[in-house]
Amino acid sequence: MSHVAVAGPVPAVTPAPRRARTGRAWVRPLLGLAVLAALVASVGTGPFLAGLRLIDAPALAAALGIGVVTTVCCAWRWSLVAGGLGVRLPMRAAVAHCYRAVFLNSTLPGGVLGDVHRAVRHGRDAGDVARGVRAVVWERTAGQVVQVVIAVALLAAFPSPVRRYLPALAAVLAVVALALVLAARAVPRSGASRFARAARTALADVRSGVLGRRTWAGVVIASTVVFAGHLATFVVAARTAGADAPLSHLLPLTLLALLAMAVPLNVGGFGPREGVAAWAFASAGLTAAQGVATGTVYGALVLVASLPGAAVLLARRMPRREPGNCR
Repeated sequence: MSHVAVAGPVPAVTPAPRRARTGRAWVRPLLGLAVLAALVASVGTGPFLAGLRLIDAPALAAALGIGVVTTVCCAWRWSLVAGGLGVRLPMRAAVAHCYRAVFLNSTLPGGVLGDVHRAVRHGRDAGDVARGVRAVVWERTAGQVVQVVIAVALLAAFPSPVRRYLPALAAVLAVVALALVLAARAVPRSGASRFARAARTALADVRSGVLGRRTWAGVVIASTVVFAGHLATFVVAARTAGADAPLSHLLPLTLLALLAMAVPLNVGGFGPREGVAAWAFASAGLTAAQGVATGTVYGALVLVASLPGAAVLLARRMPRREPGNCR
């Protein structure tokens, strides 16, 4: 929306902020491209191409099957959180939205635009965009928290390049958790300031949408299954790329690469994932090229598993008999 000055013959000031926003929007993709360029300079294009050539039918079938399970669980988690916030979201609509989001995340820069789209779309369909967006934010946050907890436990249980840093990381996480609890207890029960209102809203959302009696167990179960599915897909990718290390050695390496995907600096899913995989595999006595190939295979498998989302996008362009199927 344009903003025009009203005092005197001062010209509109919209272009500068718009240019600034556009510039910021390009920062993340450019950083992702920089990571890819550094990888190509280090290992060449061979590992990327080799990974794609090694993909076979069993790997694709496994990715599609795992993708169904993880997408349905993501939709279930979202539906639980949305219901806790008072926004109705039928499972059928949630699954369709999640498939479309995974497809957009896999093909667009940043890796989060699909989630932004489903948040806004569901909010509009439900008649409350703000609450719809908050539902996606909290269900994604809950999933990330469960993922980090499981990841730290697995990295502590198996040998990994970061094992010696885990006590410090666990201490930091404990301090952060304690700080959040104290901050929640300090939220003012009254007050008209913007911060006070936002804090009360966030606390109420967490209590009802994530930690509610009817939601928390489902959120934890769904998040655990989703994380296990992503990890299984990464192991399939590693085996497909030719990594024959024992599973106890391979699991923490794929885990680190999976955690790197939370960094929104990728281009079509590629970037930090391959960079961390290259470092982790090399640190564990394998090769950086094998790590890059594994990350490449994983990206291709996830893209194939998300193809039903492309069908959802096409279906959205066709005439619909009932508008707003999320109501």
